[in-house]
Amino acid sequence: MEQNVKAFKAALSAALGVLTALWGWFGWLLVAWIGAMALDVATGMGAALRAGQWSSRVARDGLWHKAGCVSAVTAAGVLDLVAGLLLGSLPADALPFSYTVLLCPLAVVWYLLTEMGSILENAGAMGAPIPGWLRKAIGELRDKLEDRK
Repeated sequence: MEQNVKAFKAALSAALGVLTALWGWFGWLLVAWIGAMALDVATGMGAALRAGQWSSRVARDGLWHKAGCVSAVTAAGVLDLVAGLLLGSLPADALPFSYTVLLCPLAVVWYLLTEMGSILENAGAMGAPIPGWLRKAIGELRDKLEDRK
């Protein structure tokens, strides 16, 4: 048993190290989003079980929703890649900066805030008291990100 735990820890450390080396801060942002999605699924199931309303159809719909979110973030990443390639083909002195990413991190943060709001709703449905200021802060951050033009 302890051997398996050590192997798991080593694999997790290696995966996180590779993620950090490849993507830096953006990799950790993705890890936070994926963790939030997993926590949202778990708390959603917990809230449904507590209410006696668990449904495999609703759970499946939630997983399809998560797949759609992943698709949208992937599309934003592809757009970042295309924009970087297009801007990289301009003459070197055309832009005073180098473009790496913009759309994909914004999409991930928007979805992360959405997941946090859903987790709070689920926690409330499971009986946890939710501070109004926390719910308001998440909503305002998401609204500010949404209103950026």
